[in-house]
Amino acid sequence: MDLPDHKTKIVCTIGPASSSEEVLRELIIQGMNVARLNFSHGDMDNHRTIIKRIRAIAKELNRVVAIMADLPGPKIRVGVIQNEPMMLEKGQQVVLTSREVLGKDSLIPVQYKQITDSVTPGSPIYLNDGFIQLDCTRIEGEDIYCDVVIGGPLFSKKGINLPGSRLFINPITGRDLEIVDFGFEEGLSIFCLSFIESKEDVLEVRNYAKSKGKDVFIVSKIERERAVENIDSIIKESNAIMIARGDLGVEIPIQDVPIVQKNIIHKANLMSTPVITATQMLESMTGNIRPTRAEATDVANAIIDGTDAIMLSAETAVGKYPVETVRMMARIAKSTEKWRDHTTIGLEMMKKAIQRMNPSVEDMISIQVNDALRSLPVRYVITPTVSGKTPRHISRFRPDIWILGFSRYPLTCEQLAMQYAVYPVLTRQKVDDWEETVMDALNKASIVDSGDMVILTQGQVSGHGKPGGTNLLKFIEVK
Repeated sequence: MDLPDHKTKIVCTIGPASSSEEVLRELIIQGMNVARLNFSHGDMDNHRTIIKRIRAIAKELNRVVAIMADLPGPKIRVGVIQNEPMMLEKGQQVVLTSREVLGKDSLIPVQYKQITDSVTPGSPIYLNDGFIQLDCTRIEGEDIYCDVVIGGPLFSKKGINLPGSRLFINPITGRDLEIVDFGFEEGLSIFCLSFIESKEDVLEVRNYAKSKGKDVFIVSKIERERAVENIDSIIKESNAIMIARGDLGVEIPIQDVPIVQKNIIHKANLMSTPVITATQMLESMTGNIRPTRAEATDVANAIIDGTDAIMLSAETAVGKYPVETVRMMARIAKSTEKWRDHTTIGLEMMKKAIQRMNPSVEDMISIQVNDALRSLPVRYVITPTVSGKTPRHISRFRPDIWILGFSRYPLTCEQLAMQYAVYPVLTRQKVDDWEETVMDALNKASIVDSGDMVILTQGQVSGHGKPGGTNLLKFIEVK
C-alpha cells in the first residue's frame, strides 16, 4: 500500500494533453484518484482506448483509479460561425436564430429549436460561460433580437445560458443513454449527469440501468438554479454530488456561488455523500507553471468546507502542465489538511448535526470511531465493506488518519476512490476471517509496527449470506 501524504481526492479530466500512457502514469503517481472522461468531446473508440490504458496502468502501479463517464446532457450551444471568432461589441445589435444557417456578420445560430419559447423581451442571455452578455429586445418568428451588454470574441459551439428561463428539454437525452450503454460494455459504473434539475432526472438514469440489470453510481452535477432549489432530494437520490461552478455561476448570481458551495458541501457531508468541487480551481495553470494566490486559496477553502474531491478540467485535459497541476493540487491539499487537523470545531458541529437527525446504529458507530480517534493513538481504521457505506459514514468527520476500505468488489473500490481519507483495498478472494486477513495485509505492506493500535469495524451476515449493517468496532494491538 502506497498511502499518499494527503487525503483529499483529485479528479482529473482526461484530454489530448493527458491521454498518453506516459502522462497518465505520472498523473496517477502524483495523485489522480478519479479519471473523468468528458463525453461532450471525442469518439467512442478514443474513449475505449483511454479506458483500457488507465486500467492497465492502474493495475501495473497497484492503484485503484476510478473512471467517471461525464454525460453531455442538453447543453445549449452556438452553431457554426463562418469566420471565427465573431467579434461582438458593446451596444451592437445581434440576432440569435434557431434557423439552420451559418453564423456571420451579426447573425448567430443557436442549436435549440425552442429558444424563442424560453426567452422573452428583457431576458438576459449569456454566451461563452457568461463572458458575453446579451439582452433580448424583441422576438420575430425564429429570430431573437438582442443588444450586446458585454462583448467579446465568440467561437462556434460555445455554450449558451438562459438564467431564469424555462427550458423545454429533458435533462437526460437519448445520447446520454447511448453513452451509459457504452459504459456498461466497458465495465463502467460511475456516471456524471449534466444539467439535472430534480431527483426525477437521477431516477430516470437509475431506472434505465436497472432495466439493463445494472447498478450505477450516479454523480449529480449541480449547475442549474432548479437543482440548487431541489438539492435535498437530489442528494438523497444521488451517490455523489459535483458542484459545477462554471454554468452554476451563470445560472445564479455569481456572488451567491461561494455560499451555495458551502451549503451543498455541508448537506452532502451530513448524508455521507461524497462531493466534488469543480471548475477553474487552478485555471491559470492551463498555460502557466504556477497558480495564482487566489486559486490556491480557492482549493484550500473547498477542502476546509469539507469537499471530498477537487477537480481539474482544462488544466489536465488541454493544459501545458497536467502533471505539475496535479502535483500542486496535492501540495495544497497536504498543507490545508495539516492545518485543519488541529481544529475540532467542524467535527463537533458534524457530530451534533447527526445526533439531531434520528441517527442509525451505523451513524453512532461512526461517531464512536471518531471519538476514539481523538482520545487514542489509533494508526488506521479498517472497514471491510460490501457497499462502501461504513467508510463513507466515518469519512464525513474528516479524520486525520487513513480509513482502509477492504472490499472484494472492484466497483465498490472504484466508488470509494472519490471519498475523503478512504484508501480502497481490493481483496481478490472470499474472506472468512477479516481480522486475520487485514492484519496480514498490513504487516505485508509494512505500514504498521508492533504496538500500533488499529480499529476494525465489522457487521453481521444474515443466514441468507447478505451483509448486515456495521454494528461492532474492535480495538486491535499489532503484535
